[in-house]
Amino acid sequence: FAHFSSCPLLLVLFFVSLNVFIFLFLFIFLIIHYFKLFHGRSLLLSACLLESTEARLLERDVLASRVREVEEENRQIRLQLSQSQGLAAQPAEGNYGNQQWVASADTGPEDVENTAEERANHSECSRSPTAEKCELIHVACVCAGHNASRDVVTLVKSILFHRRNPLHFHFITDTVANQILSTLFQSWMVPSVQVSFYDADELKSEVSWIPNKHYSGIYGLMKLTLTKALPSNLSKVIVLDTDITFATDIAELWAIFRKFTEKQVIGLVENQSDWYLGNLWKNHKPWPALGRGFNTGVILLYLERLRRISWEQMWRLTAERELMSMLSTSLADQDIFNAFIKQNPVLVHQLPCFWNVQLSDHTRSEQCYTEVSDLKVIHWNSPKKLRVKNKHVEFFRNLYLTFLEYDGNLLRRELFGCPSQASSESTVLQQALEELDEDDQCYDFRRERIMVHRVHLYFLQYEYTPTDDGTDITLVAQLSMDRLQMLEAICKHWEGPISLALYMSDAEAQQFLRYAQASEVLKNRKNVGYHIVYKEGQFYPVNLVRNVALRNVNTPYVFLTDVDFLPMYGLYDYLRKSIVQLDMANTKKALVVPAFETLRYRLSFPKSKAELLSMLDMGTLYTFRYHVWTKGHAPTNYAKWRTATTPYKVEWEADFEPYVVVRRDCPEYDQRFVGFGWNKVSHIMELDAQEYDLIVLPNAFMIHMPHAPSFDISKFRSSPSYRYCLTTLKDEFHQDLSRKYGSAALKYLTAQRNI
Repeated sequence: FAHFSSCPLLLVLFFVSLNVFIFLFLFIFLIIHYFKLFHGRSLLLSACLLESTEARLLERDVLASRVREVEEENRQIRLQLSQSQGLAAQPAEGNYGNQQWVASADTGPEDVENTAEERANHSECSRSPTAEKCELIHVACVCAGHNASRDVVTLVKSILFHRRNPLHFHFITDTVANQILSTLFQSWMVPSVQVSFYDADELKSEVSWIPNKHYSGIYGLMKLTLTKALPSNLSKVIVLDTDITFATDIAELWAIFRKFTEKQVIGLVENQSDWYLGNLWKNHKPWPALGRGFNTGVILLYLERLRRISWEQMWRLTAERELMSMLSTSLADQDIFNAFIKQNPVLVHQLPCFWNVQLSDHTRSEQCYTEVSDLKVIHWNSPKKLRVKNKHVEFFRNLYLTFLEYDGNLLRRELFGCPSQASSESTVLQQALEELDEDDQCYDFRRERIMVHRVHLYFLQYEYTPTDDGTDITLVAQLSMDRLQMLEAICKHWEGPISLALYMSDAEAQQFLRYAQASEVLKNRKNVGYHIVYKEGQFYPVNLVRNVALRNVNTPYVFLTDVDFLPMYGLYDYLRKSIVQLDMANTKKALVVPAFETLRYRLSFPKSKAELLSMLDMGTLYTFRYHVWTKGHAPTNYAKWRTATTPYKVEWEADFEPYVVVRRDCPEYDQRFVGFGWNKVSHIMELDAQEYDLIVLPNAFMIHMPHAPSFDISKFRSSPSYRYCLTTLKDEFHQDLSRKYGSAALKYLTAQRNI
């Protein structure tokens, strides 16, 4: 050591060599230990793939701790060496990039010889932190409006697909998103998933004073208010934009909270565009930022610490100061976050860039990955979304579309080993299923009646302004993919509000979306509510789907019809006048709209009753189901209708199934009837049991357009078991009517026996 004292460089090299020797010794010891432990099993298996035991984990942790100590000593020695040679000069202000700064800010014992970008672009299983098994992970999103509510579902699917931990979603929503998402999650019933909603209207005053040019509007500033909006006992949360897609388990991101230093409160990925560097165009002046700045599409918020440092006061002071010169934000909350970080760099923990691969224009995202396995989170942060230009955009788009069209029913899987409290809805469903007899010949029919289908309300933009006179009426119908071509024609024939429930798979729902967005007729109609009921089970739950459309009307009256009927031109206005004339507000009436049909795919639609009667006489039109099911509409009394000029009352008869106008508070359809048979008959029977008067309108009509037979009617005709179960369900319905309405319902049973 006397020789070394005269030469510091030799002393440093001696300690480096000594530590390298210790490291190699420990490494050899580990190999020998594993060889003994596994009795000759392959030592080439990746540590990421081996099944761990408590003992091995403990020893590995001890060894890893010692390795970190050695690496830290090496780092300190190299730092001393570089300082002695005058190589530790600080970067100039103009070159003060986040990647250089994070080497000292990150808590991990990273080697300063490796650049942050090299460290960030590759994931090594030995360094990846993991969340505790069954640890509850909290995720927050700001979601407002119909489109964002649709986008967030794809984000949720990607998280659920990869997750192995219980989740608690926190949604800051407007009224529209609250209604859509609360219904969706309630009907989705995913195990080990909790959902909470927070009213965005109550938070608007916190940020409404900030001028914002970003297309997200006031909701783009809401993330600043999360310390106030979320529960005070919530300590940490992952905050995500709705245009995010996960390619890995979100628990990996949650575990990064453990790498925060005591002072760090926010985790962010560096911005991958040149926006905050300025000079993108003449007079381009971005908000202040640290180097390239940070993107706020993915944020780790240490809420407990943020509250401790008075976050609300700090971001307000930052915003007020910068707005004196900037006048408004361009990128909403992101500008304020970056200005805050510029002043307080010690508070931010920079995340590896694969946790927010930003697909905006002129992005540097390609530097975030070299292999598919490197990808963690994809962020469609360009206004162009899927149309953005990127070298690998086809791969990213296919990944996104996978989750977009993925069957959400498959995500209702239990987390084994993680006990969770079942929701009241799932408990009731489970009890009902247990009460069914699996040996019952009609078990599948009974099971379908209690099945809960996922429902996404208002799949497209919806706007409705109530009328002043209280006579407004909504056309209510249901359809599947094979009737989609009827929508444009119905919209041309009916100018009033429409409530449509569509029975579709996830993939079909996206086909419908593309169809509607490409149609000039449909995209210009904002008073049509499209409600998706997702496919599940072997039967078409026609009455459940009808009820979804019926429950989501906003008018006092409804016109209950089928999507393959075209109403006469002007029927909307005619019905509103009839509602007033027949005093429907104060009486129980069901207004019957007479139904006709054509066998021609091309029809010159009659513009008046006189024209229709002429076509009826020529054989171009027929009374509905005249050839195959006369009694379904015979009580309408078409002979009387031909000459009628005033409304007339008809009596209920067995199997009568007219299309009617009633008040919105009418009874719902009976959901035991699925597929083909008695789904409308049972509803008219209950209207009669509740003493509704059936009134035929003399100047109203609708025409059924031809189409191929449905799959369900084919099953009815070919399956004796199907017909037997339908008869059984009819009998049970009669019994239920008798219990509900007493002796007045006996006539239905008598009428059925006389058929």
